[in-house]
Amino acid sequence: MPKFQDAAEFAAAIAPVIDAAHVNVHASAHRAVTELAARSGVTPGLLHDLRFALPLRPLTRASLAVVHRYGAAADRERAVQDHLREGTLAEDADGTLTLTPKGLDHVHGLYALHAAAADRAWAGRDADGLAELVGTVLDLAERLPGGALEFVAPPYEPEGAPPGLLLFNRLAALRYHRADAHAAAWQEAGLTAEEIVALTDGPVRARVEAATNDLAAQPYRRLAQRDRERLYDGLLTLI
Repeated sequence: MPKFQDAAEFAAAIAPVIDAAHVNVHASAHRAVTELAARSGVTPGLLHDLRFALPLRPLTRASLAVVHRYGAAADRERAVQDHLREGTLAEDADGTLTLTPKGLDHVHGLYALHAAAADRAWAGRDADGLAELVGTVLDLAERLPGGALEFVAPPYEPEGAPPGLLLFNRLAALRYHRADAHAAAWQEAGLTAEEIVALTDGPVRARVEAATNDLAAQPYRRLAQRDRERLYDGLLTLI
């Protein structure tokens, strides 16, 4: 592992490694997942994005807006209506969205495909040890006020889930901790979601990224140095 001066520098360095490991399984499973959606008549979208959250907790339009803070409200509502029409989500009188039995069956189908993809992509790696370590980081991660992490963690983990699947979904949930840190940083800088997306490199972007790294470092500050090294080096082997 490279030598990092502090936890903020570590948080900056491990973020793209987490992203790459997560995307690796998505890429490996993409064809099978697309075929499953076509066979099932289920629109990919919220159900796929929030596969690890919806089986455990209902969501409101407000919580969806936090989880998908860079998306348009009209696009989110269109996705909600697709799932309501297909019977994978149900809506209460107050607008709360709950996964239906059909939706849960589809999530279990996704999980089976992701488990197989993780086995292929990460064969011979220490998925079990890394899943445990990422779970520890998730447990240590504080929920930032108004953030998305509280809606997506802990992730749904059915009994008997293999280590690769546990690792994949824990990484998916952990990414929201940095996403919340980034949102807190650009909001503190007085920017909107649209403005941060359009912001080019320069002093303002540099300050936002530095503040993001400082906030995202919170769970890593509480992790032993040997575990930081094991996490970084282990996730690199998954890419």
